[in-house]
Amino acid sequence: MRRLRLITGLVIAAFVVGHFANHALGVVSVEAMNGMRTGLAAWWRSLPGTILLYGSLVTHFGLALASLYQRTTLRMPAWEAGQLLLGLAIPPLLIGHIVGTRLTWELLGHYIDYERVVGLLWSDSAAAARQSLLLLIAWTHLCFGVHFWLRIKAWYATAQPILFAAALLIPAIALAGFAAAGASLWPAIETVGGMQKYNLELAAMTDAQRARLLAWREGLIWGFWLLLAATLLARWLRARIGATYQVRHASGRVITAPVGRSILEAIRDAGIPHASVCGGRARCTTCRVRVAEGLAALPAPRPAEAKALARIEAPPNVRLACQTRPRESVSVTPLLPAGAGAALARRPGSPQGRERRIVAMFVDLRESTRMAEGRLPYDVVFLMNQFFAEMYQALQATKGYYAQFRGDGLLALYGLQSELEQACRDALAGAAEMQRRMDALNASLADDLAEPLRIGIGVHAGVAIVGTMGPPDAPIRSAIGDNINIAARLEGMTKAYHCTLVVSEDTLRAAGVGPRGAPLHRVRVRGRNERLNVYAVDDPRSLVDKKAEFGL
Repeated sequence: MRRLRLITGLVIAAFVVGHFANHALGVVSVEAMNGMRTGLAAWWRSLPGTILLYGSLVTHFGLALASLYQRTTLRMPAWEAGQLLLGLAIPPLLIGHIVGTRLTWELLGHYIDYERVVGLLWSDSAAAARQSLLLLIAWTHLCFGVHFWLRIKAWYATAQPILFAAALLIPAIALAGFAAAGASLWPAIETVGGMQKYNLELAAMTDAQRARLLAWREGLIWGFWLLLAATLLARWLRARIGATYQVRHASGRVITAPVGRSILEAIRDAGIPHASVCGGRARCTTCRVRVAEGLAALPAPRPAEAKALARIEAPPNVRLACQTRPRESVSVTPLLPAGAGAALARRPGSPQGRERRIVAMFVDLRESTRMAEGRLPYDVVFLMNQFFAEMYQALQATKGYYAQFRGDGLLALYGLQSELEQACRDALAGAAEMQRRMDALNASLADDLAEPLRIGIGVHAGVAIVGTMGPPDAPIRSAIGDNINIAARLEGMTKAYHCTLVVSEDTLRAAGVGPRGAPLHRVRVRGRNERLNVYAVDDPRSLVDKKAEFGL
C-alpha cells in the first residue's frame, strides 16, 4: 500500500508540476498557455493518460481512507496531521474544477481552453479565491509528501536548498501567470458584458445542461463526505470493540490499547513522546524498541519491517513500534530518544550493542607533545589536521571505519561489513596505506619539520561489542571489550619495540599472511592471564607487498 501510494502520488505530482508550469506561461500570454495546454492535453486526455491520472487520483484517495481506517488513534506528529488535513481538503475543492473542465468537455463536448477557465474564474471572485486556495493546498500537500519521503535519504540535505527554492517559486509563478492572464483577458470580457456573452458555448448552454453538471458536482462532493464519514465511523467502532493488550513502557507506564493498534500508536495515544521520522512507514527505523517480555507471542515481521530491521542488523528482540501490532501484553524499551531526527535515521548501524568479530586498530602520532613546543597553536592544529586527514583517507581506501578521535590518535574498526578474514587483510592494507601516506606527508612538510613524523599502530582481531554510543544528539558507532583494550596495549608496545606496527598472531593467521621476518614476542597483556603472541613490524608495507601463507 505504501509503495502504491508513493507511485500514485508521483503520477499526480507530475501532472501538477506540468499544470502549474502551464499556468506560469500566463505572464507571457494566454496564447502561450493554450499552446502548452494542447501538448499536455494530448497525453493527459488520451486513454492511457486518463486512466493513469484519474486512476491515480482515485487510488491515492482510496489509500488515504484505508490508512485513516487503519489508524486506531488520531494522535500523530503535527506534520503528519497537517499533511492528512491538507490532503482531505483537496477533493471538495478539486471536484468543482474537474466538473467545470474535464466533465464539461466529456459530457457536453465544449472546448475548454485557458480563455474560458480564466475568464470564468475572474468573473467570480469567490471562485478565483477557491481555485487559488486549491493550488496552494495541493502544492503544500505535495511538498509535505516529497519532503517526508526524501528526508531520510543521505543526499537530501545537500539538495534541500534547491528543492526548497523550487517549492516556493513554482506556485508563486503559477499564481502570477493566472493573475497576468486574467488581467489581459478581462477588458475584452467586460466590454461584451461578461463571460456568458464572451464565450459562445457558455451563451448556448441550456438550463438542463447546467443542472446536469451541477448534479455531478453535488453528487461527487456528497460521495466524498459520505466515504470520509464512513471511514471515521468504522475506525471509531473498531477501536472500541474487541480485545485489548497492555504495553509496559520503560518509563514505568502501563498502557492499555485495543488489539490492532500498533505499539507506536498505543504509546503516542498515551501521550508519551516516541521517535518516528518517517511517520510509521517502516523506512527510518527510529521508532525501534527492545522487547523484553512478550516477544514470542508477537506476529512475525512483515516484509517491509523485516527489510528495515535487516538493514540495521537488529537482533531478534528488536522490533519497529510502528509495524508491530501485539495481541498479548508486551514490555518495551525505546532505543532512540523521542526527538531523534532525520540525521539519526540516516546513520548506519544499530544503536543496540551486539557481539561481532572485528579488527581493532589504534593509531598514535609519536612525539606530538614535543612537536607542539615552539610552534604557534595555528601551526600545531594545521599539522594535526593534515595527519588526521591522511589517516582518514587511508581508512576510506581500505574499508576501515573511523570510530574515535583521541587527541593525537584514533581508533579504527575493520569488519563492520565483512567477514573477519577479509577484515584482517583490509586492516593490514590500512596500516600499509597509513605508512605510505605518512612518508608522503613528511616529504611535503620536510621544510617545516625538524624530524619526520612517526606513527605507532596496534592491530588485534577478536570479538567485541559494536554499537552506537554516546549522547543522543551526537552518537558515534564504536566498539568496546577486552579485544579493543588489547589493540590499545599493542599500540603502546610500538614504543618499546621501536617499530611502526605491533600485530597479534591471531590477526596475521586470519589474514593468511606470514610475518615476513618480523620478530615474534610473547607478551603479557593487562587483563589476560595467558601470554599473547605478537609481531613487531618495522614497515607494515612488507606484510602487504609480499604475501605468504602463514606458517611458523
